[in-house]
Amino acid sequence: MNNHKEDSKEKIHLSLVIPVFNERSCLVELHGEIQTVLQDYDYSYETIFVDDGSTDGSCELIKELSSKDPSVKSVHLKKNYGQTAALMAGFKHADGDIIVSLDGDLQNDPADIPKLLEKIHEGYDVCSGWRKKRKDSLIRRRLMSFFANFIVSILSGVKLHDFGCTLKAYRSEYIQGVRLYGEMHRFIPIYLHWEGAKLSEVPVNHRPRTRGKSKYGLERTFKVMLDLIVIVFIGRYMAKPIYFFGAFGLANVVLSLCAFALAVWLKFFGGKTFIETPLPLICVMFMMTGILCILMGLLAEVLMRTYFETQGKNAYFISHSYRKDNVN
Repeated sequence: MNNHKEDSKEKIHLSLVIPVFNERSCLVELHGEIQTVLQDYDYSYETIFVDDGSTDGSCELIKELSSKDPSVKSVHLKKNYGQTAALMAGFKHADGDIIVSLDGDLQNDPADIPKLLEKIHEGYDVCSGWRKKRKDSLIRRRLMSFFANFIVSILSGVKLHDFGCTLKAYRSEYIQGVRLYGEMHRFIPIYLHWEGAKLSEVPVNHRPRTRGKSKYGLERTFKVMLDLIVIVFIGRYMAKPIYFFGAFGLANVVLSLCAFALAVWLKFFGGKTFIETPLPLICVMFMMTGILCILMGLLAEVLMRTYFETQGKNAYFISHSYRKDNVN
């Protein structure tokens, strides 16, 4: 944006959602940086601090900031639910047309927010930050993150460099209906892409952590991979779960028939009785597994159809519609 006033042709209400867990030492500085960055832009904004059960006084400080600055909104969770839940709570309380999420530990630079907004103004629905020059330990964070991002890209089909960067911008009509759990906040761009959102990515500054203590450990990497399996299943097979369970079930039935055919061949041409080989047992095992998988697929199909009907949800999203009026 070369000219802030000209690029903002209409008033855009921006919501910043910041999950906070024991980040008291960072909050005042972060709030000041946000004000400095956004004061030259011709649109209103709100900053939503979501206290995720902090025990270091962050809760009281957030209340103090909201009492002094009307643009600050405070949301307080009863206990520490995790970053995903905190973000979901912030999204629910956001009133902006565009919602930007960022960490509360000062590692995300608020000066990069305009870069993300520029991509949204260009017509993208989601813009994700890419910590190209990440200021974290090489082995524990950067290498693990590289491999994790590579695997996520392969499995999801979404080509982003940095799924774990919290600094992201969304159009509110896409993000408001998202329901995620566990550590699934990093997969929001994947889910929205499957729903038809246009994605973009921009390099952002990543600052070294100078205060507080990181809440991320090696165990979170394994949780993320398990959550990835869930999100891939939901994205690809939620509307037609029979395709997933049915394919696996049919494969087992085919293997069962092959084992049966081999057992018969050995009996008549190999001189082996049925009890001399494990093939009959393998045949029964594969057949039972296949039948159970198919039945699970049918049950899941009924459950999903019931879900869509009772919740009034559609299995599709409309981008826009058009009708040319008849002219007499």
